[in-house]
Amino acid sequence: MAGHSETKNMPFAVKDCALITRMGGVDTAVNLRELRERIKVCPEACLFHHFMETLVRPSFDDPEFRNDFAVWSARYLRDRVLAERLGILNPYKFDNLKHLRETVVEIIDDRLSEMPFVPSVPKGDDFIFMQATTVVFDAGLTLDSPFELQKILPELSYSSLYYHFIEARRRTPQRVDDFTAWCYGVGDECEQLIEAFRTIDFYYLTLPELKKTLIEAIKPISLRGRHDG
Repeated sequence: MAGHSETKNMPFAVKDCALITRMGGVDTAVNLRELRERIKVCPEACLFHHFMETLVRPSFDDPEFRNDFAVWSARYLRDRVLAERLGILNPYKFDNLKHLRETVVEIIDDRLSEMPFVPSVPKGDDFIFMQATTVVFDAGLTLDSPFELQKILPELSYSSLYYHFIEARRRTPQRVDDFTAWCYGVGDECEQLIEAFRTIDFYYLTLPELKKTLIEAIKPISLRGRHDG
């Protein structure tokens, strides 16, 4: 999204997206020490994929953890302690992926220091580092006012919601969702919408939960300023 002045009175073109995944360019890991070494050198795109893109990936179905490292630790290493330590990390609380990487390595180092041996998994259960390209396409919907979000949110696909409310935080200059960035350019009349978006702790929500939360959060807000037509 553009900056504040550039978004003034501009319509909002709703987009949708899909992931094209590929190998991450590093070897797989069959034990915790190898996982640590691979995380230290893997492309940042791998970290982004295994922490952030799980939400929109069709194959991801873990109800407890949001990142693949925590899931692997719980399911295959059978290490609930490590899984919970990794699972509480919210990547959007870090300034950048470099700091996230450092924290993950520190957590694994601490866990290795507590263990008498290095836990491993059978070949076939090894951790495979992946990365993805986001393919963006037009959803065929244009909004003239932020207040139209109250009407169209129930109709948005989950992948569109992911693209605009979550993935946008790596694209927008303000590191906010696309809806908030748009509201910044409209003016003071959108203050309530901006505040509603700001209060949502989205990372630990599934996309269906996020959609429901967004709908409920903006439902009470006045429709003043809505563009009819």
